[in-house]
Amino acid sequence: MHNCNFPRSGFRSKLSVVPAPSKPAVFAVVPAVLCSLLVCAMSAQQAPQAPAPRPKPGKSHTKKSDRTFTQDDGMSVISAALDDKVRRDSAHDCSHLIHTIYERAGFPYAYASSDDLYDGVDGFRRVSYPQPGDIIVWHGHAGIVVQPSRHVFFSFLTAGPGTDDYHSRYWIARGEPRFYRYIKNHPCPSCTAVTTLR
Repeated sequence: MHNCNFPRSGFRSKLSVVPAPSKPAVFAVVPAVLCSLLVCAMSAQQAPQAPAPRPKPGKSHTKKSDRTFTQDDGMSVISAALDDKVRRDSAHDCSHLIHTIYERAGFPYAYASSDDLYDGVDGFRRVSYPQPGDIIVWHGHAGIVVQPSRHVFFSFLTAGPGTDDYHSRYWIARGEPRFYRYIKNHPCPSCTAVTTLR
């Protein structure tokens, strides 16, 4: 009886050198990685959120009409990030990339630099527990949270658009990030929504 799981005698394996992938090959992998992260983010349980403190009677900290992103809205933002045209048409920096992705997903806001986003801008509310689609920002850099349970975010990195772990040594050294969630009904007179991906 022959067992095909064991090599025949005399079989010698040779290690071969695999050439490094070319730049186009690396950029072709980005959509595949983002798609798999999107699927993981949709199926993974999110980090438990602490219950919001109850406001004192007579005091309102936010307008009742303010509506922030739902998880479905966040998935729309991540889907827009997968579009090659969005990544190709945005300027080669993180804040323009994020702005373009949000506009393509149908959530416009007035462009702001990463430093302005860090300080807080109209149209976003700071949150403690991120969900997919929220903005993560440090002084000098911004991205979009993809999978908070694994600390994955999407941004314009050194090698171009891609994902990274915001709990890695490099990002921790940049300081504590802030997370912001889009307010859907915030007026933005200078904004125009682009609702179709081209």
